[in-house]
Amino acid sequence: MKTIALTDFVAALPKAELHVHLVGSASVDTVLELSRSHPELGVPTGEEALRAFYDFTDFAHFIEVYIAVNALVRRPEDVYALVVGVARDLAVQQVRYAELTVTPDSHLLLGIAPAALAEALTAARDDAGAASGVELAWIFDIPGELGLDSGERTIDWVEAHAPEGTVGFGLGGPEIGVPRPQFADVFARARAIGLHSVPHAGETTGPQTIWDAIQSLGAERIGHGIAAADDPTLMAHLAEHQIALEICPTSNLRTRAVPALPEHPFVRLREAGVPMTLNSDDPGMFATTLNDEYLVASQVFGLSRVELVGLARTAIDVSFAGEQTKSALREELESFLAAQPT
Repeated sequence: MKTIALTDFVAALPKAELHVHLVGSASVDTVLELSRSHPELGVPTGEEALRAFYDFTDFAHFIEVYIAVNALVRRPEDVYALVVGVARDLAVQQVRYAELTVTPDSHLLLGIAPAALAEALTAARDDAGAASGVELAWIFDIPGELGLDSGERTIDWVEAHAPEGTVGFGLGGPEIGVPRPQFADVFARARAIGLHSVPHAGETTGPQTIWDAIQSLGAERIGHGIAAADDPTLMAHLAEHQIALEICPTSNLRTRAVPALPEHPFVRLREAGVPMTLNSDDPGMFATTLNDEYLVASQVFGLSRVELVGLARTAIDVSFAGEQTKSALREELESFLAAQPT
């Protein structure tokens, strides 16, 4: 049996994605459609200008751009369209299950009614699953730049309106000037209703932010977490307790969190036994896909095809999917591997 090209191997590999943001996933065409409906908001209305708009100077600049694009999402219909579009893009990449991060407070502050937001997400999840076969789950996160008040509004909305498929509670946005411990009570409320804790930490700050996320927020997975590579004790803790890092290499490069992909700490973290998954984060803004991230893992980080399958298996294992979904995904992945030439 002839060995297929790496790009074809990755394209056919069944996958799960655990760290992907709704607004940041919007395609350039989708954002242009929104920006042309609201030209007064200042987001470019031409393709070339929008792509230049996505040339980030640092993480703070990225947050500014993200907020500007988010401001275009003003109707439940916009939310619905974004979810369906993300699912369609994931299906093309053979993603079977995805945990999609949504920031409800950002939408509520722009005037979408609380119940209408939940209804749009529910309808989109149902329709996307029927059309694409992708099972979506929800992680609702706090925009860190809006502080504790936003955290309280977010958990209030989740307690009252969380749609079916809600599995996690997160914290995104900037880390600098946004200490994790201030959100301890909010995360305790989320955990009390059965949600998993998945805050961002250690993307642009040091290991202490990750320790804070674990100790104060009860983190079960960490968004990014690349600063763990600077703390051997922390890496040992992550490995021992199987707290996975949601690694997003291209995102880290585009926000200047790492200067170059060969300098990314992925290999050091892997050698320390830290469980990791690959993710696209904000693929529309970073001009990447989940398939691209798997290619980076092979071509830059040196992983074999069997090791790429291992990464896909880890994503299934540390996901918050139900056991029936996990079992089906594992079986499909093993069948895929068995069909590959030796």
